[in-house]
Amino acid sequence: KYRINERNPNSGYHKNLGVSYPNETDKAYAEQHGKSPGGLIKIHGMKNGWGFIGKKHLQKDWTNGCIAVTDEEVDELYRSVKHNAEIEILP
Repeated sequence: KYRINERNPNSGYHKNLGVSYPNETDKAYAEQHGKSPGGLIKIHGMKNGWGFIGKKHLQKDWTNGCIAVTDEEVDELYRSVKHNAEIEILP
């Protein structure tokens, strides 16, 4: 479980919402496995100028760990999700 802890209307990927990853459990797990937990996880739209791709972006994993949605979907999330809202990310 994480929180939406940031908003960026001027992102290089349409808009984005920041996710409070990694939490303490994630950091401990990564350390236990000798890995970096990573960070800067965002829910974002398409790279600016590429919104026409729409749902075709789902055909390839291109985000390097982020959660990509269409520009329209991130617009809806941006309007609907309150700051610090709790979210759950499942595999």
